[in-house]
Amino acid sequence: MPALRFPQRSVACISRIRMASSTTTTRQQPHWEQPRAVEGLPKLSIYNSLTRSKVPFFPKDPKEGVKWYACGPTVYADSHLGHARNYVSTDIIRRIMRDYFKYPVKFVMNFTDVDDKIILRARQQHLLEKFKAEHPAIDDKLLATSTAAFHAYMAKNLPLLPQDLRLEDYVAKSQEAYGLVIKGGSLAGDGTPAGDKEAKIKMHLRAAGSAQAMLLQASQDPKIVELDEFFAQMEDALLPYLDGLHGTSIDATDYTIFTKLTQHFEQRFMDDCHALNILDPDVITRVTEYCPQIVTFIEKIIENGFAYEVADTADASSIYFDIAAFEAKGKPYARLEPWNRNNQELQADGEGSLTKKSTKKRSDADFALWKSSKPGEPSWKSPWGGGRPGWHIECSVMASDVLGEQLDIHSGGIDLCFPHHDNELAQSEAYWSHPQPYQWVNYFIHMGHLSIAGSKMSKSLKNFTTIRDALSRGDWTPRGLRIVFLLGGWKEGVEITDSLVTQGNSWENRVNNFLRHTKDLQRTLSESESSKKSDQSQDSSLDDALKEAKSKLDAALTDSFDTPSAMATLLALINTSNTASPTSPSLIPIGKWITSILHTFGLDHSPITTDGIGWSGIEISSIAKPLVYPLSSLRESVRKRAIAGTTTAPEINALMSTYPVAREQPAAAIPYADVFSQFKEEVSGLAKKEAPAKEYLALCDQLRDTHLWNLDIYLEDRDGLPTLIRPVDRELRAARQEKAAREEAKLTAKRERERLEKERLEQGKLSPRDMFRTDEWSEWDEEGLPTRNARGEEVAKSLGKKLRKAMERQGKLHEAWVAARKE
Repeated sequence: MPALRFPQRSVACISRIRMASSTTTTRQQPHWEQPRAVEGLPKLSIYNSLTRSKVPFFPKDPKEGVKWYACGPTVYADSHLGHARNYVSTDIIRRIMRDYFKYPVKFVMNFTDVDDKIILRARQQHLLEKFKAEHPAIDDKLLATSTAAFHAYMAKNLPLLPQDLRLEDYVAKSQEAYGLVIKGGSLAGDGTPAGDKEAKIKMHLRAAGSAQAMLLQASQDPKIVELDEFFAQMEDALLPYLDGLHGTSIDATDYTIFTKLTQHFEQRFMDDCHALNILDPDVITRVTEYCPQIVTFIEKIIENGFAYEVADTADASSIYFDIAAFEAKGKPYARLEPWNRNNQELQADGEGSLTKKSTKKRSDADFALWKSSKPGEPSWKSPWGGGRPGWHIECSVMASDVLGEQLDIHSGGIDLCFPHHDNELAQSEAYWSHPQPYQWVNYFIHMGHLSIAGSKMSKSLKNFTTIRDALSRGDWTPRGLRIVFLLGGWKEGVEITDSLVTQGNSWENRVNNFLRHTKDLQRTLSESESSKKSDQSQDSSLDDALKEAKSKLDAALTDSFDTPSAMATLLALINTSNTASPTSPSLIPIGKWITSILHTFGLDHSPITTDGIGWSGIEISSIAKPLVYPLSSLRESVRKRAIAGTTTAPEINALMSTYPVAREQPAAAIPYADVFSQFKEEVSGLAKKEAPAKEYLALCDQLRDTHLWNLDIYLEDRDGLPTLIRPVDRELRAARQEKAAREEAKLTAKRERERLEKERLEQGKLSPRDMFRTDEWSEWDEEGLPTRNARGEEVAKSLGKKLRKAMERQGKLHEAWVAARKE
């Protein structure tokens, strides 16, 4: 049997590892073999999915570094925030491993560019484009096909609805059949919480509802319906329907039908990763580039006795992994999630939606290494006829090719534990098939899910927000998203809530303010010995705080990359720093250290600046600095003179002459130069007319609150410290909006008080002597108080008392009205 066709570099690597392993003493096979400890390495522990516990981390060969394989995306649609959770968290750990612990890391990631989901999506899109070309207008033929697609979609995905449902009855019948789910309950109606099944029902209800509404509208008046909008609303129903009619007619050897889709979304995935500041993999592999190696790998597994062939047709067979034979050799299966080994739903999902259940398999749990291709599926040559790789085999082959016989780390989302990673482990260890204890992966790390209202975010549920949509709409920034993931444990689930978003924003704002002030201190701090001596006692306290923070952060990161504790440590150090003297030189090393950790976490796209403090977004643009910094200095001098009462024309004119503005400016700098020149002219005008101090102060406020604000720059006045120059950011805008809202609320309340007061005064316009001069009464005393009613009956004493009290109240109102008239 031929050996696996690895590139030459990989063969050499495998040979070295084989020679080293041949000298290893044979021991009883444990569930997890602890890698050999190496002196001098960081005392790092990692939560290992293989042991479901934290274990010491040691790379197999520290000189070669950490061999890390990560399961990449299945590239058939745009990536969503759930993918961001996985790949950003992976990037954080990778950066900590590389930049904090100083391990060389060889990071390999694959693109799954052929599997059942891709085949279906690419084939369906191909058929839909062809269908669109054949129907350039909405007519009876298009409506008939689309209506049939709608009913087929309902029959498959919403089985509680009647098969002969009329379009007009869809809304009422869906409410009747799925009312509990629509209201947030479970499909069973037994009080159990709603989950993924209910989320799928809601997804199908939305899709069917969109199709039904469009069909009704188009059937009533096709002229008012845009063709593109029609296809957009009908797409979910048309795609599977057209595939069912014509899917088998696709040319299996025309790979471009499938690669057109995958190449497009592969590039978009990489663009998303770059936007999120995720490091590029050192090596990228693709399944379609590895089909010959996959065939060879499977042949070796068969030769070793752990796989068998099942004839699907006269010309083609599938190859299945033999779990019973594997376990008969004392090799454990489903090591990551043994409790799921008989979960038929997960097994079916791992085999793919296009895979038909085989009655010839030796066990239902056996999984496909190679699938014979059916009509309409891409096909590669193999000893077993035309076919394609199973889902799990791809990673085993590509990881082994690039990284060799044993991996230090294998990572992915938590949903990949079973069956994907468990199957990878089994088939890889079946391929290498050592008689002595051997494990293909030493450490598995799995990232927790991102969830919305209790359901994981996924493409299949269509309950996701794509990364590019979230960033373009401003729902998230790359930094804000990474902060949220850092605030949660990498292996724990994250549910997006308002409180979590608030917590992340608060953390970022506090770091922003600290870095901004510290960077400004670095720019303005005097290096004189007297300055250092004045803060000597405070320096000692800050130095101790920095030393303690370094120790705590190291303990957090060595404890399985405990970023929540690390983030809390950074914030605690900032809080301590904020209680110190704002001019203490010891703030500078704190700012530099915090900056280095922020960059280690990947929280800034830009490299660390030469001064070693800060991240992007805390400073104004470089084109603005040469003008705004002197303008701020001039404004500060004017304010001081106005407060001191020294704003004579000679003094102001002398001050203006020390701040010249060059006539020629780069185009981008002209707005700042104009504001500078305007401020000088207005200050000189005030001096010429000997204006009072309050006009100078008002002019300075106008420069800060209007002219520079409109250029996205804010001047923060500080008692006893130079003015801080900062960009207008989300925090400042929110503060201004809150202030404006408070002022508007005060104004509204004032207007309401004035309205009520006016109404009260208007009530007092009537004299108390005249208030009872109505037809209700027939006689009055000299004060105007009624003595007899309209029928001539004498007013009772009790009623008279009430009338007198009312007259007294009106008397007070009348007095207030008269007084107001006089004013």
